[in-house]
Amino acid sequence: MRVTLVAEPPQTVQRFTADDDLADKLTMEDVETIREIFHTPLTGSFNWDYNNANAKIRRLYELGKAHNWNSSLDVDWDAPCDLNDFPSDPALSALNGYPEYEALSHAEKVRFAWEAHAQTMSQFLHGEQGALLVASQLVSCAPTHDAKLYAASQTFDEARHVEVFHRYLRQRCGMIYPINKNLKALISKVLSDERWDLKFIGMQLIIEGLALAAFGTQVRTTRDPLLKQIVELVIRDEGRHVAFGVNYLEDWIKALPEQEIEDRAEFAYQACLVMRDRLFGLDVMREYGFDLEAARKHILDSVIINLFRELLFERIVPNLKRVGLLTERVRPKYEALGALRYEDFAGDVMIDWAALESPLPTKQNLAAAGVAAE
Repeated sequence: MRVTLVAEPPQTVQRFTADDDLADKLTMEDVETIREIFHTPLTGSFNWDYNNANAKIRRLYELGKAHNWNSSLDVDWDAPCDLNDFPSDPALSALNGYPEYEALSHAEKVRFAWEAHAQTMSQFLHGEQGALLVASQLVSCAPTHDAKLYAASQTFDEARHVEVFHRYLRQRCGMIYPINKNLKALISKVLSDERWDLKFIGMQLIIEGLALAAFGTQVRTTRDPLLKQIVELVIRDEGRHVAFGVNYLEDWIKALPEQEIEDRAEFAYQACLVMRDRLFGLDVMREYGFDLEAARKHILDSVIINLFRELLFERIVPNLKRVGLLTERVRPKYEALGALRYEDFAGDVMIDWAALESPLPTKQNLAAAGVAAE
């Protein structure tokens, strides 16, 4: 195994051929491990009282144990998909009406769509690795026994998500794009901060909320049955994670001094601002020689990006309000984003136990449902 240390993420696109099978062809001598080091003043803690005081967190932990799924066995990797057609409805393309995009031939638009899709899926993959690293930190630094147990179960969930998105990108898309620099900056901030509760805010409320919004957009728009199943499975896990963060933070944040609350409220706002405007990719447009700033402005006004924003804010803003981070100082900033209209939505503090306890959309359960419907 060759180990390469880098100062920042590689910027090249990884591309794979149709018969590229790691399990059959790679040996340890073939593998290059690319590592980027980060440092954090993490303060861990033992807990010598093993009682479970938080009934909601314990129930979420039990659900995590009961609803584990195996990406090798429970996902229908043989689900058909026409790779010569658009991965989602072309009428929803964020670039519709943009001159340089419209000048492409039909075949070029299909190829562009799959590359843009791969770029988006790559951010899911990289974001899940970030979630894996943060969840592992929470096992050490979470202050209570209940939270440590749940963070341990979440760590395994995130490992499964990394696995399933990596396989999807290799098998369906044949390429992996670099991490978006703004997503990387957000994850690095959460990883390197010494405050355990900021890790909860950054991961459980902001990054997981971003993931749920992005996944919700994919479920509504994808034509790929394989991706739809993967995302629906991941959504079930992420729903538990966000509910954990909201319910756990609600009492803690409100007990902090005012200035510390404002610091965390400003961090949450800045993270939302980054996610709203700067997490879509320009890599593919750069490859096609588009005017990046003009394309960016066009995308910001598109139907699909507006759908993503709605899903993002209708989930995150009520959660921030519930835990005490929608303070009077930051409220005008959210008002300027048009996000305050979502503040009284249900959010995730009112857990939909029936949805979380319903059967998983595994390959076996979907097949059984199809037979029952006949």
